[in-house]
Amino acid sequence: MTAEFTVNAEARSDLGKGASRRLRRNAALVPAVIYGGEKAPVSISLVAKDFAKLLENEAAFSHVLNLVVDGKKENVLIKALQRHPSKGFVLHADFIRVIAGQKLTAHAPLHFINEASAVGVKKGGGEILHSLSEVEISCLPKDLPEFIEVDMANVEIDQTVHLSDIKLPKGVELVALAHGSDLPVASIHLPRVRVEDTEGEGESTAE
Repeated sequence: MTAEFTVNAEARSDLGKGASRRLRRNAALVPAVIYGGEKAPVSISLVAKDFAKLLENEAAFSHVLNLVVDGKKENVLIKALQRHPSKGFVLHADFIRVIAGQKLTAHAPLHFINEASAVGVKKGGGEILHSLSEVEISCLPKDLPEFIEVDMANVEIDQTVHLSDIKLPKGVELVALAHGSDLPVASIHLPRVRVEDTEGEGESTAE
């Protein structure tokens, strides 16, 4: 991991839904909470525009963040975001503390490579369908990847890539697989229009 993210925040004591609405409306702040580890949860506020800029970077969701609260630093992960249903801006954020030497769970985005040169695309004329865009992983903080690569090079027509087919970085496990769920990730199929054309080729056009 090469990127480093620092988020500045302030502790807040004015709690409750009404207080959160005032924060968002009057001070352009995002209410949030830090929890996990042996410490008590801490309610904080973030500058909305700064936090929105951070979230523009996909890597922020799968990196350990340096969260500075009133001058004191904590290592955290973004655990959950509550967004406005229509406008999309963040209404509330949950951060979970990262403890060195203790495994964590996080969501890592999937990056699909060699799609244009995949056997089923280049030779078979197929299209790639993505079933997942991210996966939940378990690992030590030092092993947390920025993303997980899915190599599509050797995938053929009507073939599906499952979680068990992904080559994982060292020290990283997939939560779904650990629970016995080998979910489909991506597949290659003939375009629907071509399939329909093929099915109709044998029909007579004579009246």
